Amino acid sequence: MKLLTVIGARPQFIKAATVSRVVSERDDIREVIVHTGQHYDVNMSDIFFDQLSIPRPDHHLGVGGGSHGAMTGRMLEALEIVMSGENPDLVLVYGDTNSTLAGALAAVKLHIPVAHVEAGLRSFNRRMPEEMNRILTDHASDLLFAPTETAMANLRNEGLGDGRARMVGDVMYDASLFYREKARAPDWAGVMRLDERDFILATVHRAENADNPVRLQDILRGLASAGLPVVLPLHPRTRDRIATMDIAIPDGVHVVDPVGYLEMVWLEAHCRLVATDSGGVQKEAYFFGKPCVTLREETEWVELVEAGWNTLTGANPEAIRAAVNAAHAPATAMALYGDGDAAERVLAGILE
Repeated sequence: MKLLTVIGARPQFIKAATVSRVVSERDDIREVIVHTGQHYDVNMSDIFFDQLSIPRPDHHLGVGGGSHGAMTGRMLEALEIVMSGENPDLVLVYGDTNSTLAGALAAVKLHIPVAHVEAGLRSFNRRMPEEMNRILTDHASDLLFAPTETAMANLRNEGLGDGRARMVGDVMYDASLFYREKARAPDWAGVMRLDERDFILATVHRAENADNPVRLQDILRGLASAGLPVVLPLHPRTRDRIATMDIAIPDGVHVVDPVGYLEMVWLEAHCRLVATDSGGVQKEAYFFGKPCVTLREETEWVELVEAGWNTLTGANPEAIRAAVNAAHAPATAMALYGDGDAAERVLAGILE
């Protein structure tokens, strides 16, 4: 069997690493990895292949930057050429990025079966590009691997529970278990004495926040007002927006370059709490037993809110400050994302 895996962004590198590892243990499967280039910065791309021991891509399309439509269209065109040449038995896509949608569409138009890992997530906010990517990819796919029972219910509600969908757990939970012992502190952590004090780990990159100067400034003000130092590894896109929109960085917010996955794991394990608009980082906070403040009005990971691990604040400075000050880990932990064997379940579903 030949699998063609399409990846392009940081969260997909992490997810794909778990499945690629179990695939590599078999002699009867060949995996062809295609990197679209959606994340092309060294700190957002190359470092992840090195740290996660992902095989180097067989094809690197170099499609990064531009509007959503332009990026997706260029990816679709390039992926069609690669898929026609490779003629895989199955195309595997992850998550909710433009690379995900382009991979699914290219395969469908060539009549190649598609499997979607992390299917069924819904924020019910169709203004989010990621939401439309999820919905369209799920409806185009032949196999749907859901991380939670909530995701399974969403798929059934959309008429997609007809044998295509199965609950496998979350491959990012697999990754957190495998890589936590390999975590390492960023080079600058000692200078900031992060292992000796409480700090907030923050990430901001969603278009709804990064492209809106009022929201972005309010988020930074809210984080700074909570009274704890804030470590903000800044996505290149957000850094560009801060410069062009003349956003002021408040005292107490320490902007650093993006970090690799192993450094991010260390920061998540050592912080007091996480504040983020990232879907993946919300879960990573939970995996490491840290409360999370989500800088959005909704989340696709609703079970974290229901279980008390996550608080939604939007960009309201007062709500952010109050949520940070009140944040605590619930007394009882729940197994929300499977048993750490999601990658094996994905592969079993594909082979079946």
